Amino acid sequence: MVPEIGQLDTQDRVPILPSFAMAKETPYQVLVRELPTHRTFEVPPELVGEWLKGLPVRDALEAPEGDPEAGHGVADLELYADGAHAFAAGTFHGELTVACSRCVNPVKLVIDEKLRVTFMPRHEIPEDDAGSTPDRGRPDDASDDDEGPEVAEEDLDVFPFDGERIDLEPLFREQFVLAVPYAPLCAETCKGLCPQCGIDRNTASCTCQPPIDPRLAALKGLKIPS
Repeated sequence: MVPEIGQLDTQDRVPILPSFAMAKETPYQVLVRELPTHRTFEVPPELVGEWLKGLPVRDALEAPEGDPEAGHGVADLELYADGAHAFAAGTFHGELTVACSRCVNPVKLVIDEKLRVTFMPRHEIPEDDAGSTPDRGRPDDASDDDEGPEVAEEDLDVFPFDGERIDLEPLFREQFVLAVPYAPLCAETCKGLCPQCGIDRNTASCTCQPPIDPRLAALKGLKIPS
């Protein structure tokens, strides 16, 4: 008796996809096989607000989700590859809105940067435990005489990639985060808020008096004889 040959259930088969097809698609990814190419990328306000969420000077605005005034950006880039590395060169222009560190009113910050970025395979980027920028792009155990990937001083902005596609989203996010100063101001002459009543001293005045130093409170009623 010839045994029956069962049929494969094609409905339960999982298609085998190449690694680049299985990666999460984002609008800021470019396949290496498409290089060289010139691309223009736009960053919408919704994404800027998401990237800046959690920063005190952004959260202080109490802006709604999807705030159309969060900011925006445009990158104009030449993308090309050379061996195992990929490169991006061009400009990034944009703006973002944060809170003034004195009066908490909105402040628009302008971004106008030239970009020159190197994308390297992750295994070629050493763990920078010491935070030393000059050694980025070469293995920790490489000596000065070793031949290997070198990164010029002007190309020290390095990002990892998988060899099949480059993801520009971390680069764009970095432009917005680094554009936020430690204490943004709407103006150098900003008077800030009254610490007692909270009024904006730039637009109104109050009769609040500065609080007395607790250490001097006992001297408040002291009368000095004439």
